[in-house]
Amino acid sequence: MNGRAQTYIRTPDPISTAGITAALRGRAEIEVVPAQMITAETVGVVAADTLDHGTLDVLRAVRRLGCRRFVLVAAVESDSALIPAVELGVRALASRTEATGHRLAQLVVSTASGGAAMPPEVLGMLVKQVTRLQQTVLAPRGIDVNGLSVRESEILRLVADGMDTREVATRLSYSERTVKNVLHDITSRFQLRNRTHAVAYAVREGLI
Repeated sequence: MNGRAQTYIRTPDPISTAGITAALRGRAEIEVVPAQMITAETVGVVAADTLDHGTLDVLRAVRRLGCRRFVLVAAVESDSALIPAVELGVRALASRTEATGHRLAQLVVSTASGGAAMPPEVLGMLVKQVTRLQQTVLAPRGIDVNGLSVRESEILRLVADGMDTREVATRLSYSERTVKNVLHDITSRFQLRNRTHAVAYAVREGLI
């Protein structure tokens, strides 16, 4: 990075690519890069007619090139692809009518610095989708929307309070082996180093 937000542009057709490239390339805060110069810091700008399964495939393809965060220019007509899009790295969304060069530059810079920008109506759709997922898929399996079961959350909270394995087992009427296995499962699933890292991660992400 040289102080400018790097962006890679992918659209369905050459005319759209040329248009967005021209709109962003003249801005001092933006550096448009080709595919071979993509890094993990590069923000992908993906344009499509609507957010659908085809658009998700495009996001996956650009992600394979190295992009991890995206600004998506598309209409959202259904909430079915919202959660997969967010999981793939979409952090900002704009309709084609509001995707001026100035607005796109704002979204790219914000996304590059870790920000996110979703229209209120899209956030509402996303909340409904998450709620539906929690009620119909996760809750019947005893799992919260954060990916932790009730038992896992209880154990992490007690470890965060300073209890050792034996104390946690006594408090929850589990065996020490069960507590150790649960902590091992958590650290493996979230790719964490140890129980201290697991607690720090859970607190930081708001999981407990």
